[in-house]
This record gives sequence, C-alpha cells and structure tokens, in this order.
Amino acid sequence: MKEDYYEILGVSKGASAAEIKKAYRKKAIEFHPDKNPGDTKAEEMFKKAAEAYEVLSDPDKRAKYDQFGHAAFDGSAGFGGGGMNMDDIFSQFGDIFGSAFGGGFSGFSGFGGGGQRRVKGSNLRIRVKLTLEEVANGVEKKVKVRRKVQADGVTYKTCPTCNGSGQITKITNTILGRMQTATTCNTCGGSGQTIDKRPAGADAQGLKVEEETVSIKIPPGVEDGMQLKVSGKGNGAPGNGIPGDLLVAIETLEHDTLKREGDNLHYDLYISISEAVLGSSKEIDAIGGKVRIKLEPGIQSGKILRLRGKGINSINGYGSGDLLVHVNVWTPKELNKEQREFFERMQNDENFVPKPEKSDKSFFEKVKDMFS
Repeated sequence: MKEDYYEILGVSKGASAAEIKKAYRKKAIEFHPDKNPGDTKAEEMFKKAAEAYEVLSDPDKRAKYDQFGHAAFDGSAGFGGGGMNMDDIFSQFGDIFGSAFGGGFSGFSGFGGGGQRRVKGSNLRIRVKLTLEEVANGVEKKVKVRRKVQADGVTYKTCPTCNGSGQITKITNTILGRMQTATTCNTCGGSGQTIDKRPAGADAQGLKVEEETVSIKIPPGVEDGMQLKVSGKGNGAPGNGIPGDLLVAIETLEHDTLKREGDNLHYDLYISISEAVLGSSKEIDAIGGKVRIKLEPGIQSGKILRLRGKGINSINGYGSGDLLVHVNVWTPKELNKEQREFFERMQNDENFVPKPEKSDKSFFEKVKDMFS
C-alpha cells in the first residue's frame, strides 16, 4: 500500500503551499544522491518526496488526492507522480533547491555531469473520445502521434558560448555593489550542447518528426474534460535532453438512452397505461448490455427503480454507481370511439380516482432519494 503523501513530507492535510514547498526542500536535501552516494534507500525516499510534492503542489491534483487518495492517479497513464525518474525530478523541481548543491545538482552524474542542464522537450496534446461503456469499464487506446525525435546520425558538441553549463553569468555594477545573475544560454537554449553533425531531414536542433503508436491506459470512471499524462511521449529534446509528455484530454460521447450523473446512470422508461395497470416486464439498456426489469401492477408514473451496481465504476476503485430507471406512464393523445367510451365510463369509477398512499413519495422526496 502506498504511503500517504502528507506523511512522506511530514506536513498536515491543512498545510499551506509554502509549508509544503519548505517540507519538500528539506526532505530532498536530506535524501539527495549527492549526500547519499550509493544509498538506494535514500534515492527511493528522494523519489517519493518528489512524487508527493508533484501532487500536493498542484491545486487540482491535490484536490483529487484529498478526495480519492492514490486511486485518483491509478491507470498507468502517468496520471500523477508515479514512476518519476531522476531526470523528471531535476527538470521539474531543480529551481526549488537554489544553491543548496552548487546551483543545479552539478555533482549528480545522472543529471548530465559538468553542470549541464537536462532540457526537456515540449509537451504534445491530443484528445481521445470515449463511449460511455469505455468510461465505465476503463480501456486501453492506441493512438498515432507525430512527435519529434533525435535523427539518426546526429552528433552534438559542447556549446562554445556557455562551455556546456547551459547558462550565461553576467556581472552588473550597481549602487549596491556587483550583482551576479545567470540566464539561459541563447546559443544552446540551456542544453549545454550545439549540433556538430546534422543529417539530412533534421531540423536546427537535430530532430525529425516520426509517427509512433502510443498505448494509453485509461482508468474506469474518468470524466469529460479530465487530462491524463503519458510521460516521455512528447517531443524529444536536443543533445542529452529528455522528452516532453503526451497530455491526453478526455472527451466522452453521449449515449443514446443513458445519461451520466457522477457514478450513477439515468434511464427514462416510457410505458403505456395498460402496462402500468396490469404490470409488465421490460428490457432496458444498461452498461454491458440489456437487462430485464419487472414492473408491478399499479406502478405509478414518476416511480424510480434503482438497480444497484449497474452504473459507472468509480475512479477511486471503490465499487460502482447505480442505474436509476425513471418510470413514465405515456398518455395517448388520440383515442378511437371504443377507447373514448371506455375511459368516459371510468371517469366516475372509484378505481380510477387518485388515492395516493403515505408510501407514495412526493416528487421532492424522490429527488432526495435519488441523490442519497
């Protein structure tokens, strides 16, 4: 079972953004690989702290985590911080440490060595359309993505402008004394490298566009507008850089007869007066196929039948919603002579006089039950 993100950082659930950032910086410095060379446990704690901070420092992710826990980021689609590597951590959160390790973790070999920064490629965004059945059960989608990758045969050399550091240091004389500032090198874009040999078809960064089929695992219960992340499937970066991410926006398609509300589904069932009086057996749509329900004789219009567990699988992994069947008695608009005479005779029949019982709930009670 995964550890609680708040416990990993040692903060309370009500901690402010500043407190979370401070706690993460403290943990990361404590378990940084430079301070703990060869210590796999320290490296694991370093990664756990970064994963916790990635979620808790983002208001949207933090809200989902507070509501659903780790299950909100399950699905193996890079949703959340799971599976972070050192390159991800240093490229995303390196600015938090300031000068704690020489201004950029230059001592950590996995970060490129020699003070070089690991430039991250740009993210790509796609939209994936899902049917209600796919939303309910989860699905694996294979999509074709055109992304930039390093061209075969390209070689790089140390940037002559910044000598491989990726930064240009400037010293300015002010009334307060000499001020030193560091900016990203304009020549190499911060990668510390420039192209040495560029093969045909490659761009100025040594990249070319290729089409790749990417598999996206989408967990059950996703909602329209949600965004998943597939790490490392965005555009590549020049030199020793790391690829960006593929951001997947979810779009859900409308179902012909079922309407979603949270994890519950709603179905409008129309029956005739005779079916309402005599009772009936009806086949209705549900996720995964048709289901048959029984209508008792004398069923009233507005009755809501609840089929438990026939709704959407919850994104937090705890059960499923329900299928709510709304019974509507259809009143014919046109009658033939025989039918009209029958209903005229029934106007004064005591069986046709409305006699609601205490057990017959009002409209507002039904709505209340529907959301309970």
